[in-house]
Amino acid sequence: MITKKYLDQLTYEIIGSSIEVHKIMGSGLLESVYHQCLKEELLYRKINFQTEMKIPVVYKNKPLDIDFRCDLFVENCIVVELKAVNEMHPIFDAQLLTYMKLLQCPKGILINFNCSNIFKEGQKTFVNEYFSKLP
Repeated sequence: MITKKYLDQLTYEIIGSSIEVHKIMGSGLLESVYHQCLKEELLYRKINFQTEMKIPVVYKNKPLDIDFRCDLFVENCIVVELKAVNEMHPIFDAQLLTYMKLLQCPKGILINFNCSNIFKEGQKTFVNEYFSKLP
């Protein structure tokens, strides 16, 4: 059973994994490099995830051909979107919130590796109505 406490502990592990990748690789690389490194770090920590998972969009019981893919779907309960950009834009928040809603996922993390400190400035955590209903 997924609980708020479980999600908070998993969030801690995901952000810790991101900090470890950033500590080793530094900033200034392409997103694809950080994506591969983070996958390796999650595997090392024995955290299950799906990568580049296609997100289903259904309208009136009809699946739509929209090619949404989340970078990582961790333990089937947290969407993780990765960036390596100079400036974060509100569209990145909207992207993550969209994926969370479509997957009925209670929590999401947006991580930007192009920063000096992942913990202080390189990550944002989001929750939605699904989170508020959890024990």
